[in-house]
Amino acid sequence: MFGVLIDPDKQSVAELLKTVQLCNEQEVDFFFVGGSIITKGDFNQTCRLIKENTQKPVIIFPGSPDQISKYADAILFLSLISGRNPELLIGSHVAATPKLQKLTIEIIPTGYLLVDCGTQTTAIYVSETNPIPHNNDEIASTTALAGEYLGLKLTYIDGGSGAKKCISTKMIQKTKENLNGPLIIGGGIRTPQAAKEIYNAGADIIIVGNAAEKNRDLISQIASMKKTYNTSVLSNS
Repeated sequence: MFGVLIDPDKQSVAELLKTVQLCNEQEVDFFFVGGSIITKGDFNQTCRLIKENTQKPVIIFPGSPDQISKYADAILFLSLISGRNPELLIGSHVAATPKLQKLTIEIIPTGYLLVDCGTQTTAIYVSETNPIPHNNDEIASTTALAGEYLGLKLTYIDGGSGAKKCISTKMIQKTKENLNGPLIIGGGIRTPQAAKEIYNAGADIIIVGNAAEKNRDLISQIASMKKTYNTSVLSNS
């Protein structure tokens, strides 16, 4: 599957609607909405605008307990299991729970792993955690499996917004071999070829955000590749 991440800080209303329309026309499966820090964007309005202009699921990818909206279909209840910051392991979840109790959106327990992909991304800085080294497949796979043992339903390995390189295919393959649940990969994906290699390594879902903001055509390119890829997999199964 393929999702596009919308950061409320990064697009004007006009640009947002163009992105939504393009995703509607392409093989995009859902929207993620969120950002490590939102300073000038309106999170709730962004979710509402997307929901009013698409039939695709809108899923919150929260950077803080404030990033909650009744206009979303679901929220990734993220636990930053690659770090040791208690606020991002349980503290923020407690703060968000009273708000979520009042809504009917689906809550998806998700193990979130940050990986060093060549730069200190905003997510790494804000989370105050050390990322997993890019070449340490064993730590990533073991951490992801521990999260699954804890009952987390999804695993999301991310390089963060502005990552200079993708998560390594060796790390993806090693992690996927250990997991039963879906594996999401994001960060540093700038070409359809890179996305294809990530699918081949075992990713179930690819998320593109920062690169699509700079080059909206990337959405069409990856969506087209994904359609061809899935057709090929089905024909060979």
